[in-house]
Amino acid sequence: MVLKLYAAPQSTASLRVAQVLHEKNVPFEFIPIDLRAKEQKQAQHTEKNPFGQVPYIDDDGFVLYESRAIGRYIALKYAGQGTAGLIPDQSDIKALALFEQAASSEFANFEVHAAKIAYEKLFKVRLGFPTNEEVVKGAIDQLNVKLDVYEGILGKQAYLAGSELTLADLYHIPFGTRLYRAGLGGLIDSRPNVAKWFNSLLARPSWVTIKDGITSTA
Repeated sequence: MVLKLYAAPQSTASLRVAQVLHEKNVPFEFIPIDLRAKEQKQAQHTEKNPFGQVPYIDDDGFVLYESRAIGRYIALKYAGQGTAGLIPDQSDIKALALFEQAASSEFANFEVHAAKIAYEKLFKVRLGFPTNEEVVKGAIDQLNVKLDVYEGILGKQAYLAGSELTLADLYHIPFGTRLYRAGLGGLIDSRPNVAKWFNSLLARPSWVTIKDGITSTA
């Protein structure tokens, strides 16, 4: 049975999973969830994802939600195909620890701030609510500090966990692109090492394929 991805075509978490599926050359059926119609809150959906969010996958009866967990599952299950090393070999404890360090940094030092900007500058505006500029300023200030650290790290190595691409790098793309949509791409572009790294991620075929929306591959 082909893997099924229940997701919204342009949600950040959904894009995160779809990109990993493409990186690992995993055929999948895309079942779109209409967030505006609140399909994610209906009983048939919450039976699979009790938080009423997207995405979740059904892999021949194995159901899993939370995009980062799904990405890890896919990378490990299909380790022998597609892009190698998205999670380091489990026998290399140091490489695995460096990956987990980078993955934690993505969530705690990048997305937590970028998501606030996206929520205030994009989501609330789309719904007709005013932007809280104080929240935006605070998030920008924090992200400037964190990206200065990124600039130093990426001046010494190609990727956040070392010399090889991992999930920790790819996971930055959905909210990183939202910064540009919010008119704040300069946070990335003003830092040469960060810009080079991020642009290399955007150029990956896996992202080019899904950036305008997710579609089935099977």
